[in-house]
Formats: sequence, C-alpha cells, structure tokens
Amino acid sequence: MDPIAATLGILALAVIAFLSNRVPLGAVAIGVAIALWATGVLDLVDALAGFGDPTVLFIAALFVVSEALDATGVTTWAAHQVIGRAGPSPRRLLIMIMLLVAALTALISVNGSVAALIPLVVVVAVRSGIAPSRLLLPLAFAAHAGSMLALTGTPVNIIVSEAANDAAGRPFGFFEFTIVGVPLVVGTLLIVMLFGNRLVPERVPSALAPDLSGHAQLLKKHYDLATGEVPLVGTANGVTEVLVAPRSSLIGTHVFPGMVSPSGDLVIVAARRGGEILRGRSTTLEAGDQLLLSGSWEDLRRHTSGPDVIVVDTPDELRRTVPLGRGARRTIVILAAMVILLATGVVPPAVAALLAGLAVVLTRVLNVRETYRAISWTTVVLVAGMIPLSTAFTSTGAADLLADGLLRMLGGAGPHLALLLICVITLILGQLISNTATVLIMIPVALALAADLHVSALPFLMALTVTGAAALFTPIATPANMMIMEPAGYRFGDYWKLGLPLAVLYLAVSVLFVPLIWPF
Repeated sequence: MDPIAATLGILALAVIAFLSNRVPLGAVAIGVAIALWATGVLDLVDALAGFGDPTVLFIAALFVVSEALDATGVTTWAAHQVIGRAGPSPRRLLIMIMLLVAALTALISVNGSVAALIPLVVVVAVRSGIAPSRLLLPLAFAAHAGSMLALTGTPVNIIVSEAANDAAGRPFGFFEFTIVGVPLVVGTLLIVMLFGNRLVPERVPSALAPDLSGHAQLLKKHYDLATGEVPLVGTANGVTEVLVAPRSSLIGTHVFPGMVSPSGDLVIVAARRGGEILRGRSTTLEAGDQLLLSGSWEDLRRHTSGPDVIVVDTPDELRRTVPLGRGARRTIVILAAMVILLATGVVPPAVAALLAGLAVVLTRVLNVRETYRAISWTTVVLVAGMIPLSTAFTSTGAADLLADGLLRMLGGAGPHLALLLICVITLILGQLISNTATVLIMIPVALALAADLHVSALPFLMALTVTGAAALFTPIATPANMMIMEPAGYRFGDYWKLGLPLAVLYLAVSVLFVPLIWPF
C-alpha cells in the first residue's frame, strides 16, 4: 500500500473513532501506532517510539507534581486565600476565581486546576446565592486561557516546544508562552465581564459537589459527640466514616468506642446501627453498621481501601480540604525548583520534571502507589500513540502533500492567510477530537506549509498552540468542559454561546498578534 495513502487512511479512521466517542482515546492511539507498523508505514521501533519520547515522560512527571500540590492542600490554601478576599461582590468573586484558575492552570494543567476548584466554587456560589452555572463556565474557559501562561500549562505546549526545537533549532522558553497567555487571560476576563450575563446561562444543577468544609461538625452531630470527643482533623491525622460491607470479614467482630483496631493504627471513635448510636458499650458488628475511625491519613487510606468496608467520604477527599497539609512546604519547594530549572534551561525539560517527580516520592509527599495513581494514563497513552502518526506525516510526504493542497487553495496569498487557514482547521478539529491529538496531526502540515512559503516555523507553531487551547464549543472538547457540566446543570448547546467570541479572540491573537512577536 502507498505509504501516503495508508497514513491518510489511518488518520481518517482515527478521526472517525475519536468522533464516535465509543472507543477509548487510549485505544485509538494504540491502534494508530499498531496500524502504522502493520501497513509498513513505520518500522516497529518508530511506531512505538512515542512511548519513550521525552515529551511523554515530561507530561507524566507533571501529573505527579500536580497531584502533590492538590493532595497536600496547597491548591485548597491558594483557593481560600484568593476567594476569601473576594468579598460579597459577585463580579469581584468571578474575577478572583478566573484569575486563580488561570494561575493554577499554568502550573498544574487545565483538568487538574478545574477539578480541584469545582467543589470550592460550587460551595462559594451556593453560599453567595449565585447559580453555580454562572461561575463554572467562566472557570473552565479561564483555565483554557491560563494554559498559555507557561510551558507546563498543557501537554500541547510541551509538544509544540519540542517541535520548535526540532524545526527551528530552539524550543519555546518556559515563560515565552506568557506573551500570548496574558492577552488571552485579559481578553477572556473582559468578554466574560461585558457579555457574561447574556452568554452564560443560569441552570439548575443536577448534582452538587459535596461541601466537606464542616465535616468534623457534621460527624459530631451525627454521632452525638461532645466537643472533646471529636478527633482533630489536621495535616497528619483525620477521621473517616465507613459502613461494614455485606460479607465483610469484620462481621461478628466485637468492638467498642475508644477501641484500637487489631492493626494498632486506627481508633474506633463511635459506632451507629440504623438510627441508634452505640454509646459506651461493646457490640458485635453486623453488615451496614457505621463506624467513625480516626488515625493518620495514610493509615486511614490503607485500611479503608479493601472490600471489608464502604467508605462514605474517602480519606484522600477529606485530606485535600486541609489547607497546607502534611508535605505542603516540601511540595512548594520542589515546585519552585522545577520552575527554576525549566525557566533557566539548565537541564532538559523532561529531566527537570522527572527530578521533581522523584523528589516528591523521596521526600514522602506521595508514596509510590499514589504517584502511579496521579498520572493520567489516558493522556500519556494518547500522546505516545499519536506521536508516530505525526512522524509518519513527515516521513511519508503526507504533510507536504497536504501543504501543497493548501497552497493551491491560497493561490498567491501570503503567510498571514496561510496561518489563518491552519488555525481555522485546528480550531474546528479541536472541538471534535482531543486538542492534543489535533495539534499532533497539524504540526507536520504547519511545518511543511512554512517550509514551502520559506518563512519561520515559529509563528505557525505558536499559533497552533493558541488555537489548540480554544476547545470551547462543546462539553466533549476537553475533560475540563465535561467536568463542569453536571455540577452546573449545563446543556450541550450552552458552551458555544460564550465560546464563539472567545474563539474569535484566540484566532485574533494567533493570526494578528503572534506574527508580531515571532515574525515570519
């Protein structure tokens, strides 16, 4: 089979699979890599090279650092500091939330920052008498803009920076993205402030994120405990409520309040059976009994993760509500060191991120199991599987073929029109399939087009990054868009109304502003 035809055919099948939303993203990416080998487009080493690519390792390590910030309460602390200063004004609250999520996204990714802030924003909205839908769409869209503030804001930035290094002899710097990120964040704020009341719908949410801020007082009331009987919830220790599961090995065990568990790690603070509080007496456990357990966060997580009990609120969820918990200061130091290494370029980006991830484990901020759980393997596999397709586009000449076709469409038009065409294609594809996959597909085409026009590849690559971040029209465009749908009560068609003027902003920055900073 002709290599170009095979590559384009694999691309078409991948896009169809992405659009169907029935095949997992990781499965599509692995299928792409295998298909490139099976059709002879790439040999086995090149078809699987993405899984050893430094970009993939960089992205995986960043997930670990992001989890450390969230798990140790650094994100919660920052959110309380910022939102607490917003006061009663809804407009000021909205501005503070958008600035906060933009800043967090620059360090821990779009999905991580949105997921961390949704519960807090919902609680603040309810307490302030504001519909959560009024805040959550601006939250997600400000996160997309904030992803352009630094290299670590999104995997797309990392991918494009590596492409710039290969094509132009230098990567984009850590804060070089800030040049376009600031106009995007400011423009997003202005559009939301000016037109948000008309473009952001007010919906009734189908479900609300739980408010765990008063968890200790809730347990005190539920188990009728005196103030001194409620265990302190802090940086090292906490409490967790569990139910004895059916067929649990604990059934038939004799327990009483104040008893230490057989492992010696946990204390049974209180127990309930149905509506009755089992106070001050021994009882034999039955299925469905409720137990309030106290201990270190790690012991709580370890002893409640098995099949014997059903956890009401997991220790991990509760631990994240404690501002600046155990390991927070170590995490902040590690993050600062990583940013310095990335900004100065003393070591390659992948090495800086891997060192940070290693430090998180060695300083016991996270254990090995938590580290593996922190990594979004779907994203890692997606990038690793789609990198070979990008390679195939270049090696087979498919990118040159598509670039020639675009040039014929443009006639004798200059690079600005070519840049606009590339950005529009990227913008449209990014609403339908993963923006990471979109950019990986478009990079070789953009590079070939720049080469045919005899201009610098840098403006094309930076513009791809900007428009790749403009996944704003549908809830399926990014996981962050999907996360806010249920707690806000949004409908599928609610996104494009605010997304459309923001997409125009992204296109304007890509086509008009980017070439001023990175000339053709």
